[in-house]
Amino acid sequence: MAEALNGQFNKELISAYLYESMAADFYAKNLHGFAIWMTAQAAEERSHAQRIHRYLNENDERVFYAALPEPQSTWETPLEALVATLGHEKYVTKCIHDLVRSSRREDDIATEIFLGWYVTEQIEEEATAQGLIDKLKMIGDNKVGLYQLDKEVSTRQ
Repeated sequence: MAEALNGQFNKELISAYLYESMAADFYAKNLHGFAIWMTAQAAEERSHAQRIHRYLNENDERVFYAALPEPQSTWETPLEALVATLGHEKYVTKCIHDLVRSSRREDDIATEIFLGWYVTEQIEEEATAQGLIDKLKMIGDNKVGLYQLDKEVSTRQ
């Protein structure tokens, strides 16, 4: 389980790296609200990684950092970036579910309970991304609508 959790630890860091890249792209396109949103998303992913880091440390297991792959750097539209975000979150959800199944096979009740937080968190992650996708689709090519949504998402802490 420690090896699998290390893998997830690094996937969370990859997620943060991806979302920082999206933030950079949004800043370059003068969509500062979306950039702020993605920067907050990246920070959240790093906190997810740190939670695994602490769990491994508390269980006297070693944490290993892997090389991070270079993330995509540009997206044509905010919608394309958010669709990529949702796809990535669905991938992370599958990975978390696989970890839960592994912990059950290993009869590792503590790890299964620990991973329950991630299961719940992934429901929120997917719902949030889907909500932004739905709003972007509703806005379509309306520049005023995009401006308003950019302003709205800038309030994320």
